[in-house]
Amino acid sequence: MKNNLKVARVQVNLTQQQLAEKVGVTRQTISLIEKGKYNPTLKLCLEICYAVNKTLDEIFWIERESDKIAKN
Repeated sequence: MKNNLKVARVQVNLTQQQLAEKVGVTRQTISLIEKGKYNPTLKLCLEICYAVNKTLDEIFWIERESDKIAKN
């Protein structure tokens, strides 16, 4: 799952460890989310959004394949 978490985290000057502590998960979980190798729960997504002052759309929005094709 592609996302913009790393960009948002860096913009607010948080390390993976600091963000992990704020949202109650491990640094490894944040790393996996950033790499798109772990799909967080909606609750965790919201906690992350609150911690970096972004919306769900700004961090986790994924464009559907049909939408990508229609734009081309």
